[in-house]
Amino acid sequence: MSAPAAVRTSPVSSEPLWLRITLIGIALLFMGLFLLVPLFSIFYEAFRQGMVVYWAAITEPDALSAIKLTLLAAAIALPLNAIFGIAAAWAITKFDFRGKSMLLTLIDLPFSVSPVIAGLALVLIYGANSLIGGWLEAHGLQVIFAVPGIVIATVFITFPFVARELIPLMQQQGSSEEEAARILGASGWQIFRRVTLPNIKWALLYGLILSNARAMGEFGAVSIVSGHIRGETNTMPLHIEVVYNEYQFSAAFAVASLLALLALVTLVLKYFVERHTASSH
Repeated sequence: MSAPAAVRTSPVSSEPLWLRITLIGIALLFMGLFLLVPLFSIFYEAFRQGMVVYWAAITEPDALSAIKLTLLAAAIALPLNAIFGIAAAWAITKFDFRGKSMLLTLIDLPFSVSPVIAGLALVLIYGANSLIGGWLEAHGLQVIFAVPGIVIATVFITFPFVARELIPLMQQQGSSEEEAARILGASGWQIFRRVTLPNIKWALLYGLILSNARAMGEFGAVSIVSGHIRGETNTMPLHIEVVYNEYQFSAAFAVASLLALLALVTLVLKYFVERHTASSH
């Protein structure tokens, strides 16, 4: 005999009303104090002295350079993350090979290692006194304290996001559709373009959105490899720190508001992708 409906009811729905209200209130209070109030304060301080001061702060040469460099690093990192994420997820979910568990562990490395340590490691590898860095500089390519170092640091910090979104989905989907397409005579590229990619496109986009958010807001690793050269190697987070330490609070909050606005746009995109993904299932 099946269990009564009352027994099958979720225990959450049977909690007292006062407890549910209390828990919801605590969650809303936490979000208000630690998320909404700081976000409102950033925009308030950014516009407190008027639009003229705000516009001057975000259009002065050092700020424009920081904005362009941040967008450039993200624009380079995202395609590389997509390529690596798809390749890693494909290899892990479609093939059995020695070292698969090690590859999974290495993918999570940027999550477990401090970004500052990652930056120091890049300095040891690509610095002028290292074997690789010395050879590169001898051939006219400077990595550390230059744009290439910032791009490499950004890629290192962000590359797990796409792979980590694709791997569970591709494991769940299996490889039956790809095998059927191969039996019907499709080539590898046709299988990827017409079967695999349509099935993973929303998870891929979700991973890229997360990567973009991390790329634009990264501070630790980029701070180590940039050298803090104003107008050349400062990204938006680094520029904010520099002008804030110089007591240019309006300029700092103006650029911070741009970074916060980019984060809000990312959250909106993330919401729509999650909503579309949920509706498709």
